Amino acid sequence: MSPLSRSYVQGASAKPLIGDTIGVHFDKSAERWPDRPALIVPQQHVHWSYRELKERIDALAAGLLSLGLSPGERVGIWSPNNSEWVITQFATAKAGLVLVNINPAYRAFELDYALNKVGCKALITADRFKTTDYIAILRELMPEIARDAPGQLQPARVPTLKALIRIGTDNVRGFLRFEDLLGMANDDHRRTLTALQPKLQFDDPINIQFTSGTTGAPKGATLTHHNILNNGYFIGEAQRLTEHDKVCIPVPLYHCFGMVLGNLACITHGSAMVYPAEGFDPLTTLETVEAERCTALYGVPTMFIAELGHPEFERFDLESLRTGIMAGSPCPIEIMRRCISEMNMREVTIAYGMTETSPVSTQTSYDDPLERRVGTVGRIHPHVEVKIVDSEGCIVPPGTSGELCTRGYSVMLGYWDDAEKTAQAIDPARWMHTGDLATIDEEGYVNIVGRIKDMVIRGGENVYPREIEEFLFRHPKIEAVQVVGVPDPKYGEELCAWVQLKGNTTATAEELRDFCRDQIAHFKIPRYIKFVDSFPMTVTGKVQKFVMREQTCEELGLSDAKTA
Repeated sequence: MSPLSRSYVQGASAKPLIGDTIGVHFDKSAERWPDRPALIVPQQHVHWSYRELKERIDALAAGLLSLGLSPGERVGIWSPNNSEWVITQFATAKAGLVLVNINPAYRAFELDYALNKVGCKALITADRFKTTDYIAILRELMPEIARDAPGQLQPARVPTLKALIRIGTDNVRGFLRFEDLLGMANDDHRRTLTALQPKLQFDDPINIQFTSGTTGAPKGATLTHHNILNNGYFIGEAQRLTEHDKVCIPVPLYHCFGMVLGNLACITHGSAMVYPAEGFDPLTTLETVEAERCTALYGVPTMFIAELGHPEFERFDLESLRTGIMAGSPCPIEIMRRCISEMNMREVTIAYGMTETSPVSTQTSYDDPLERRVGTVGRIHPHVEVKIVDSEGCIVPPGTSGELCTRGYSVMLGYWDDAEKTAQAIDPARWMHTGDLATIDEEGYVNIVGRIKDMVIRGGENVYPREIEEFLFRHPKIEAVQVVGVPDPKYGEELCAWVQLKGNTTATAEELRDFCRDQIAHFKIPRYIKFVDSFPMTVTGKVQKFVMREQTCEELGLSDAKTA
């Protein structure tokens, strides 16, 4: 290609976009590769072929229709990684239901908001994850569970919710069992499911993923079949996936990394989805790669750091690995090099994107020069456009920093029931304004150099300080609070809260952390808390967060790690 004259690239491709719904395309894959391994979940003793997985997906899709659910209605899933999550992803798509991903780390405050924001009609839930008792939280939120019959719930605080479906073998009052739902459909429901397939359109909304916002309330990025199916396909193409690949996916399913980069990249290529554990564990991941002879491994940088640094790392045979993806936060250059040399991931790729863009916009390729693969986030994905603009919206010359904007099939429909926030993110020409500062060099390689938005990325989790600030404002002793991100060698960034107390009150850092525990997700609880009398301000009264960050780094002796 000729050198760029300005920072605009478009992904011309001879490979067409897929014009199927997810359900139709999965059926095509199951017909093409019926006996190839589709889903492997060792802790559940699951080793299913595409034929076997399809049987369960069809059973659940018809079972959901038997509950009286109709296309377009929302079904939430609140669970760590397991086979039921994967079945639910494809079954809801096949039934035309909108799957609402709920972060397994959410507590009552966040769950209440998510369910009500999108009007969930049903919720599929695990019993617990780590120290969080999901059933206890649900009973606290909806005491009517103890009174109402399964499938006929009438909770005052979540009025749209009618059915709770529990993953597990025990019978629990007020809950339907996931396994029972697989057998609930009759012939009429199955015929309805078959008749529904040609009526569903690939531009229908099919997935809502919550991403925090500067307003303090999470926004529901609304994605279509077309958005995420095609993004998954081209992610798989970048890794050269085939039906002979097994992809180890220790990243969470509730996030695009698991359900799009993982599941949809696999099913569009006949590859096997391998889930080593409910949540990330470096030892279990390494054991699974070796035992299942995985050819690809996914993770955020902190996961790869934990694997490479594990005391038993040297004993594992990782020769089966070939490729994989590192994404979710800035990728340390040295870690990329070690993945290539010590984990045999000679074709490992870096991907960049955001939930609102399905998510990947750029990705490195297996044949990129090493310095490009470890020092950039690659080039534009097929059928996608990217431009870098200045504060006036004008495209800048190559190598000049500006805001990265992206356009194409991958851009979300919008934020659920929030036209104002949608208009702020997507301009009239359908450019998604990412808020990320980036450069494009003359050969089209993209480098992320910073963020316009006041977002903190902690271990791959996007955290917006305003949400935490608004929660902390609920504490009776807090007069004012500002939260900033500071560098951290393990998680990339950690949170620091500057707190101004009321009057003559006193408080300790631990007291404020205790206030957060069991109310907001663990990764949103500030690691550092600094008590102050005032905040650095501009003349016009705006808080200078960059000054706060600099002062915190100086006081704590923190410095930025070199990242790609």
